[in-house]
Amino acid sequence: MKINFFKYQGAGNDFILIDHTKSPLKNIDNGMIERLCDRRFGIGADGLMYLTGHDDYDFEMHYFNSDGKLGSMCGNGGRCIVAFAKHLGIIGNDTNFLAVDGAHYARISASGDWVDLQMIDVDAITRDADAYVLNTGSPHYVAQQSNLDIFDVYTAGKTIRNNATYADKGINVNFVEDKGDHLFVRTYERGVEDETFACGTGVTAVAMAMANYKNLTGHINTDIKVLGGDIKIEFDYDGENFTNVFLCGPAKLVFEGTVD
Repeated sequence: MKINFFKYQGAGNDFILIDHTKSPLKNIDNGMIERLCDRRFGIGADGLMYLTGHDDYDFEMHYFNSDGKLGSMCGNGGRCIVAFAKHLGIIGNDTNFLAVDGAHYARISASGDWVDLQMIDVDAITRDADAYVLNTGSPHYVAQQSNLDIFDVYTAGKTIRNNATYADKGINVNFVEDKGDHLFVRTYERGVEDETFACGTGVTAVAMAMANYKNLTGHINTDIKVLGGDIKIEFDYDGENFTNVFLCGPAKLVFEGTVD
């Protein structure tokens, strides 16, 4: 059987997208997803998404990590699937769609390659020693790190993700260096089990953690650089609750094709 697919990337976080609007989503082959995401023997991607129809929303997003398992919310994936939906003609320049963590609103540029995605509100942020822990649709650990450009993110991230506290359910591990006019962020992602070029829910968590650390309140805009490019985060913060949260960045079609 041949499958039509589209490859998208959002700041280097790359995904395989499949249009499933014309047939029900069933009999998911998790092994096939893992094979397609393999960078040597498949298409290669950090994850795979199915886009299906929905009676109450423009569409529904189903996200799988590159290990073939159903994942939690993926922010950059959410931005890419919005661009994909516009490419398919399902939506115009804004949309309301359903993901695993609930409903999301997004707006997309006229060119179709920049998406502002509204994320869930966050009302809980805790500490693990000097690090911050919070859930922005996926669970995240945020730690400040100097000389981040030469830091061994893979080894440190893997160690934290698999320690006694987090090994059972896993956690995404983010390291951040404050550069003054922007934050530099690198992330080790569970499910991928490696460093990725960007993580949308991760940079959102980092921006929130740093606002808490700096005792900032009000409407906050944060410029973030990741290995794959530039991302912007904005939200309102009253010292306890993060609301009106938007993850903003590129979402671009790389290529399309068919695979057996």
